[in-house]
Amino acid sequence: MEYILYVDESNSEGPYYSNFYGGILVRSIDLEYVERVLENKKLEVGINSEIKWQRVSKQYLDRYKALVDTLFDLLEQDLVKIRIMFTHNFTEPIDLTMKQRKNEFLLLYYQFMKHAFGLTYSNESNETVNLRIYFDELPVNNRDSDEFKEYIYNLQYTSDFSEAGIKIKKEEITEIDSKQHVLLQYMDIVLGSMYFRLNRFHKIVPEGKSRRGNRTIAKEKLYKQINRRIRGIYPNFNIGVSTGTQGDIRNRWNHPYRHWSFKSSNEKRNKNYPNK
Repeated sequence: MEYILYVDESNSEGPYYSNFYGGILVRSIDLEYVERVLENKKLEVGINSEIKWQRVSKQYLDRYKALVDTLFDLLEQDLVKIRIMFTHNFTEPIDLTMKQRKNEFLLLYYQFMKHAFGLTYSNESNETVNLRIYFDELPVNNRDSDEFKEYIYNLQYTSDFSEAGIKIKKEEITEIDSKQHVLLQYMDIVLGSMYFRLNRFHKIVPEGKSRRGNRTIAKEKLYKQINRRIRGIYPNFNIGVSTGTQGDIRNRWNHPYRHWSFKSSNEKRNKNYPNK
């Protein structure tokens, strides 16, 4: 068995929530079928270029809604899994070293990779599970990128990953261009929508205008479609908090879709957090 994991980050900072990370996972036996379904839907709705949250507009809203429905159909069939992680700006970590502050982006990314998908609960057999990882191009220098990938490679030697029989080969930790990978493109729509809604960008009225722009309205409508489909899977879904396990820790893996509001073990109230 092999899992293929595509991961990316969105905007690092927002007025209310920051440090957005997203991933989409597919089993190797399902990869060809899933990619074909997603590519065919793009062609069916008349989109030949890369799909991205930033390209959502009034003109393309119905097309993007169709793409979202296709993605969530696959989620409901347990053919793919999606995880989103972020931090709430209401609090901020304290007692961090200078090195930790400098490397915050990669340290959080590591936590996302280690915990978000509940990989250590994914394998109840005695067989080895190989994990192949595709990062969208990391926005760091080569030295930091190589060091980060080494940490990811060494996850397999932690007790939890080792006991779960999860293996990672160095050559299968790769940076990619999202233009060439349809799974990453679809995940970008979901990740972007969460950054948009949690940071209340759906309420923005352009300076000098009395109403919201058409693009903003279209994005809000697409977010609502995504939220509706998530609630079809997880009726008690709350966008701004970590998704519960419903009394079974294995649901960290079993659930098709989950959010993780990451909290530092040592934090304080952020005095710069906006009151409104």
